[in-house]
Amino acid sequence: MVGREYDLIGNPVGAVRSTFEKAMRAGEPPFLVDGKDWGATHSIPILDRTTLPHLQPNTLVRYRGMIQDMLGNEFYVGAHKDGGTWTTNKFTDVSHLPSEALSDSRIWERRLLYCVPVPGQNIWAETYSDFVTSPCLNNTSPHGEKRQREDCADMDIQASDQDFQDSTCMKKMRENMHSSQLCPKERISEGSTSNSDMVPNFDIKSLPCVVKIYDTPESELKLNDVIEFVGLLTFDPKLAADDDTFDELSDGLCEDALIHLPPSKVPRLHCIVHQKLTSHDFLSGSLILEPKSSMVKGVRESLLGHLTSVLGNDELAAHFMLLHLLSGVHTRVGLVAVGKLSLNLTCFNKEILTVFGNRIKAAVANLVPFTMCMPLTIDHLNSVSLAPSKDYNTNRLVPGLLQLTEGTHLTVDETQLQTGTLNSVGVENIRLLKILLESQKVDYDFKYYKMEMEADTQVLILSEGKSNILPADVILPFRPQPPRVSDCVDMEALKAWRCYLATFRSLQHSIDSEMQKRVEDDLVAARQANRSLGSSDFSRLLTMGRLVSMSFGETCLSLEHWQMVKELERLRCERSNQ
Repeated sequence: MVGREYDLIGNPVGAVRSTFEKAMRAGEPPFLVDGKDWGATHSIPILDRTTLPHLQPNTLVRYRGMIQDMLGNEFYVGAHKDGGTWTTNKFTDVSHLPSEALSDSRIWERRLLYCVPVPGQNIWAETYSDFVTSPCLNNTSPHGEKRQREDCADMDIQASDQDFQDSTCMKKMRENMHSSQLCPKERISEGSTSNSDMVPNFDIKSLPCVVKIYDTPESELKLNDVIEFVGLLTFDPKLAADDDTFDELSDGLCEDALIHLPPSKVPRLHCIVHQKLTSHDFLSGSLILEPKSSMVKGVRESLLGHLTSVLGNDELAAHFMLLHLLSGVHTRVGLVAVGKLSLNLTCFNKEILTVFGNRIKAAVANLVPFTMCMPLTIDHLNSVSLAPSKDYNTNRLVPGLLQLTEGTHLTVDETQLQTGTLNSVGVENIRLLKILLESQKVDYDFKYYKMEMEADTQVLILSEGKSNILPADVILPFRPQPPRVSDCVDMEALKAWRCYLATFRSLQHSIDSEMQKRVEDDLVAARQANRSLGSSDFSRLLTMGRLVSMSFGETCLSLEHWQMVKELERLRCERSNQ
């Protein structure tokens, strides 16, 4: 009979334990609960800064965030015998383990992730859509096969005691186990409830979250990925970071970083299922744009018209802005990030910046989910931390402004840059920005060494003249006319433009052999006519060809689109030489 213990939403711990014990009694591998068994996800409460005061502990929640830091692994008592029955402590902070059951227990391992709301996420993108069924949701591999936990120690329930008798963790447990919990700093108070009076210390403006991951390959979750987690919320705001109950057993088994992330500041979420999110997952509405469909041309024309209006009827700038918003790294060849197209709009004097600066930033923020703006001044460069750095005192990765998720748009305002002296921090920040533009990488500072992390950030530079600091792929003088008083945008059109950019930014693209020969001949002719052209110019033209085709929803470069690329480049060069 189905009872309270099978309530997946209200009592997920009971559901997990019941499923586990039932599988063990039947002699089956304890796969616990399939993702499909968790029901309609729209009924699962959302964990964010507004809902936190109203959520009950040990209930199922959804949380979206970027993986800002990986805190390592944590050992815990995953299962033990209670009488003659195996029971599990999976997805809980507390191990309710009687001392006499110590010999019949198993030490398992879980990964700890520190997640934060996505940097630069725009308000319109904060609306949750239903959790889409995915391989992760069904606990399957990318090939659709059930993930077999062949070598995972936490599923080795039927192993003999001899297998564990030499374990350092088990020896330490036998010598020091005097309580029923493995890590006192993370325990949950019995019978605690959640309300607005119990969570005054949470940083609800940003609401970070420690997510505990089970049975997932390390390669599946990476730094800066945006993930939606479904799991059990646990927290106890009454616990202090310097809890006197901390003992030898927890020392070394609980990650040091958690000492600086007390439950009174950062909630814990034990992940049941997860899904990596793309730009599409931040869109509302049911519009679906298929490549080569009749709708694509109309949406493209209306978006191009909107960008032209925003840019003061500068049609050439609007065309390049469209290509820029569709750009993104789709592959890497050596040190070259293929697909990027950074844009430097010049001629932004004080008057033009006053009129068009905010218009451009607002328009971009209305079209893509994640946007950031950076004023380029001497004081800012000399004081800000652009690169993430490792703090070995807290064993934490301290975020930098350039720790951004894939697809973030960054607008750099260079018009405020005045004469001055850069200190060592400023010089390093300039170097970091150049690397980002040239190779789409960011150097993470681990004090004793630097680690290159791949990025995929669209960079728009507004400057008075050609930027000598930031080497953009396309440099275009801005030629606006006075804008109209108001640019009203229809909401349905806005949704269509967002869907258009999210869909075709990741479109696969190719060039057939006949078209490839035509492109090669044209590039050779261009090189003969202008000896100053180099490999970077050819790379830019090929990227523009790909982006023009993508803008029409096409997956293969056509002669018509290649001709458009050559014309855009001719007009750009003509304007630059005026």
